[in-house]
Amino acid sequence: MKVLLGFSGGVDSAISAYLLKKQGYEVTGCFMRNWDALANGDYLGNPTVNDSQCPQEKDYDDAKKAAAVLGIPLIRIDYVKEYWDDVFKEFLDLYAKGLTPNPDILCNSRIKFGPFLDYALSHGYEKIAMGHYARKVEKDGVSYLAIPKDLDKDQTYFLLDLKEEQIAPSLFPMGEITKKEARALAKEIGLPFLAEKHGSTGICFIGERHFRSFLTNYIPMKDGDIVEEKTGRKLGSHHGVFYYTLGQRHGLGIGGISGEEGGRYYVTRKDAANNILYVQKGDGDEGLYSDECFLSSLSLVSERPDKVLAKFRYRSSAVEARVEYPSAGEARLLYPKEAKAVTPGQYAALYSEDGRLLGGGQIAAVYHKGERRG
Repeated sequence: MKVLLGFSGGVDSAISAYLLKKQGYEVTGCFMRNWDALANGDYLGNPTVNDSQCPQEKDYDDAKKAAAVLGIPLIRIDYVKEYWDDVFKEFLDLYAKGLTPNPDILCNSRIKFGPFLDYALSHGYEKIAMGHYARKVEKDGVSYLAIPKDLDKDQTYFLLDLKEEQIAPSLFPMGEITKKEARALAKEIGLPFLAEKHGSTGICFIGERHFRSFLTNYIPMKDGDIVEEKTGRKLGSHHGVFYYTLGQRHGLGIGGISGEEGGRYYVTRKDAANNILYVQKGDGDEGLYSDECFLSSLSLVSERPDKVLAKFRYRSSAVEARVEYPSAGEARLLYPKEAKAVTPGQYAALYSEDGRLLGGGQIAAVYHKGERRG
């Protein structure tokens, strides 16, 4: 069976190719170029970049070396326009509104399992494969993704927007292997230059950049007030609410207030319309907890579950939630045990008790005891 594998130049995609070949697949690697550094944003002059080569081009060099060692053909396809139109524009729009979007989720559903999948199936490949840490399982004739063997590297959160028709023709070889095992295997099979390589960034603009400096190329700075939530006092100023996230404690630039006891301030709310950043002092983070949120752009693999385990960030712990469906494409999650820093603009991934990824959606509004928090 012919398989087109997303081949990023990292250890995970290289080991995926090795495992697929061992299973008898005819593997072709494909390096996806999603960003044009010169056309879409200059990476030069950034003090965190040590030379003039885009990190994505370094990854491509590694991909060519790895493909030669593995004995697989390697092709390269540009999705620069698709990425700009279908991922990056929305990313910028949400940031400008003071939200905190996740471009990786959109890139997966709209590029890797979109045009890339279409290309593969229309060019004689029977399957695509990716190096994500996720398992593929089947229940009642429906293909789902599920939590992998390596819980520390679980990447199902970033795949929450995939439909069943995108999952069914896809393979995930890393689902039954750990990152530690993958690195050790890379050394054994002649890929020592990948064994200790830091996870591949893939998208050049995220790579080695100073993120705030990068954003200013697209969203102009706009000074505004930092206001204490409970008192309404102005404590300082900021250069744009979109630079901050809920719960953030560092980089606020307001320091201590003369005559007051010590204590750190943290971000509790962002008013993008009026460019006001609200903060509160304390270690309890009481202003960050919620027990209810609404999801938009809801995507479900198959069933409409009444109860789920919900994850609100990649590394967050799952919380038990009850689900209601007020209208098409929307869901209301109620989680009485409460969750911290559930943030509008980010995404909630919904899981079954047996570890299947049921889908997810974008967080549109957050509440605590009936009071809107964002």
